Amino acid sequence: MCPSRHMTPDPRHRRSLDYDDRMIPTTTAADSTGLPLLGQGTWHIGDDPAQRTTEIAALREGIELGMSLVDTAEMYGSGRSENLVGEAIAPVRDEVFLVDKVLPTNASESGAVEACERSLSVLGTDHIDLYLLHWPGSYPVEETIAAFEGLRERGLIGAWGVSNFDPAEIADLPAVPLINQVLLNPSRRGPEFDLLPAHRDSRPHITTMAYSPVEQGQLLKDPTPAEVARRHDASTAQILLAWAIRSGDVIAIPKASRPDHVRANAAAVDIDRAFPAPTSPLPLEVI
Repeated sequence: MCPSRHMTPDPRHRRSLDYDDRMIPTTTAADSTGLPLLGQGTWHIGDDPAQRTTEIAALREGIELGMSLVDTAEMYGSGRSENLVGEAIAPVRDEVFLVDKVLPTNASESGAVEACERSLSVLGTDHIDLYLLHWPGSYPVEETIAAFEGLRERGLIGAWGVSNFDPAEIADLPAVPLINQVLLNPSRRGPEFDLLPAHRDSRPHITTMAYSPVEQGQLLKDPTPAEVARRHDASTAQILLAWAIRSGDVIAIPKASRPDHVRANAAAVDIDRAFPAPTSPLPLEVI
């Protein structure tokens, strides 16, 4: 099966989630799906059974606040993350945009199908909204995309994308992914030079999803964002997340394992609201 250059979204999964009464702004993907600029990552979530109840509560708190894009992967805890995510989202599955990822070692045409079916079983759901190739691997990407297209036609996934693909790897793809998930934060700004412009110039455009927006907590110790946070009466994490989503077309997926951390992350959008970008031409200002 040859994948088409432009993906046709499955109408069963193509939707714009309703955030009218919530606080998280959205961006629009190329298939017209509205997605929150702040989602929830789950790397290392599910690793400690003693934290399971708290982590489930954190994910549900985020969903209530509009952080309804939840990202996981078969690699995370060898399925423990998927299992916990499945339990967390089960009561509100229709409100969640679920992202999952297949390992490159499982990304042959038949292997990707089997991996997706396994993940669906672990998650306890009948579809994944967005299925990503976790990073480039040894199998021809044409095989992986053929598997993704077959999964989409069966209604098991809504759309597909990639993760950790650089500009050359994106250019070599035989079809345009909906999303490329990459490492992006103030200490990892390489994608801003060439990858983000390539995403924006692509036809259709590719949405960028930024993982580790606080560098797995390392940037919380950096004095520079801490000083910016002090000036704005905000937390360092809020400043870093506001930085990540400042363009309005990059989705950040911070991990928070406690409800209070989720609430603090969600409040990062208040910084952008306090200093909003213009929505129409303005005369040049001087001081």
